[in-house]
Formats: sequence, C-alpha cells, structure tokens
Amino acid sequence: MLRRAGFIAAKDLRLSVGGGQGLVQAMLLGLLLIFLFSLSRPTGELVSGQAAGAIFWLASAFGLVLVFNDLFSLEEGQGCRLGLLSSPVPEHAVWLGKGLAGFALLVISQAVFLPAAAVFLGQDIQGSWGVLILALIGVDWGLAALGALLGALAQGQGARESLFSVILFPLLLPVLLGGIRIFAGVFSGDAASDQGLWAGIIVAFDAVFTAAGAFLFPFLYTGEE
Repeated sequence: MLRRAGFIAAKDLRLSVGGGQGLVQAMLLGLLLIFLFSLSRPTGELVSGQAAGAIFWLASAFGLVLVFNDLFSLEEGQGCRLGLLSSPVPEHAVWLGKGLAGFALLVISQAVFLPAAAVFLGQDIQGSWGVLILALIGVDWGLAALGALLGALAQGQGARESLFSVILFPLLLPVLLGGIRIFAGVFSGDAASDQGLWAGIIVAFDAVFTAAGAFLFPFLYTGEE
C-alpha cells in the first residue's frame, strides 16, 4: 500500500506543480493575508509573537483548503476517479497519497509564508529551530490527514467545497492552537510553560485524524453509505 500511495503522491505533486492552480493560489492567498494583517500594526510597533503565529497558521489553513480542492479536482476534471475506484489500488492508498501530496504542498507554501512573516510582521526566530520544525511537521500532518479525508467531500461541486471549509476549520482548532502557542514561543524566544502540553495535544489529534482518515475515507470517496 505504501508503494501505491507513493505513486499517487508523486502523480499529484507533478500535476499540481506542473499545471494545477492550488499551490499558486494558496501561496498568493497566504501572502495576501500576511500582508493585510501587517497593515493593522501601528507604525513603529511590532506584532506580538502569538499574533504572528496566529496569522501564519491562518494563512496555512486557508491554503490547505485550496491545495486539497485542487488535488481532488484534478481527478474529477479528467474523470479519473472512476478509474482509480476500478483499479486494484486500495482506497486507503489514495487517502495516504493525497495526504502526503497535500503535506508536501503545504510545506512548500509555508516556506514562503515564514520569510513573509519575518518581513511584514517584523518577526525573527529567537527560539529553537528544532522546536519550530517539529511543531511544523506535527501540525502539518494533522492538517493534511484531515484535509485528505474531508477533501473527498468536495469532488468538484461548489456547494460541497463550501461544506468542506465549514467542517474543516472547527475540527482543526486544537492543532492550530497548539501551533500558535508553540510558534509564539519560537518567535519571542520565551518558551511557554505549557509547550509540552500543546505538543501532546497536537500528537493526540494527529493520531485521531489519521485513524479517522484511514477508516472513513473509503466511504466518503466511493460514496458508499
């Protein structure tokens, strides 16, 4: 299954980077959000580390919606979903492949958002880079695992795409709050006393989202009751 998931992830990345619009739209929307929020700070004052972390993860969350809408619409537009369902590839491999591709595209987007936060929000990495990278990986996997599950709801229909956003954001709140708290400490250099607690919450919800995705995705993707 891992091998087939890798093939699907590689295919999605090639199509998204080569001809898809999700990655470009996610980057542009994220940069626009960061820039607009930077205009709200008074002249000569810096944005707090916690506010900067919230803006960074808000940009990432909106980018996530665009990335997964694009990943699933690539197959819907070409009528390839029925081909996948008719092939011997298990639905779990499709979910994992979509999740890995979305994870990679989200990381690429954040490689643009992080310098933008430094420039427009006046932030600097004063804490541990190791903590930042681990928090980034942990939160991003939770976002990607849930995005790959709920992305199957969109499948090219406008109403379902709206439903995707409405359902996704409330479920992501625990991992997003954990990312915001940890990033606040990394930006300010003052590690929060509850940093370990938030890291545990992120890991716990990653496990929940992964288990839910592996179990529920076949029903959502195939349309079975």
